Amino acid sequence: VPLVESGGELVQAGGSLRLSCAASGRTWSGRTFSTYHMGWFRQAPGKEREFVAAISWSGGNTIYADSVKGRFTISRDNAKNTVYLQMNSLKPDDTAVYYCATNPSGWSTGTKREFYRDWGQGTQVTVSS
Repeated sequence: VPLVESGGELVQAGGSLRLSCAASGRTWSGRTFSTYHMGWFRQAPGKEREFVAAISWSGGNTIYADSVKGRFTISRDNAKNTVYLQMNSLKPDDTAVYYCATNPSGWSTGTKREFYRDWGQGTQVTVSS
């Protein structure tokens, strides 16, 4: 499922951003966007790509990395084939390229990068101090 992220930009510390990840209407192996768990990951220069947040296919379950808990909120609109990441109280350490991805596996794999299949091209978030 092709994914396109948007919403990344330069923002001052303490500010907010809302990232979007839109999926095309194409299906993969007969599955549509609304049947996938979805996740957000990020990668800072010189660092490994790390888990940020995930949401179940229905939107009824979410999970967050400790570093963003209480500041970021993941949500989805299956009618629009879109998943969002609301980011508040941003810190310079949040600076990274943010990626969304599909997870066709069970919910218990939600934080594990290796279980995610389709990835977007990423959107740059830069937080200045």
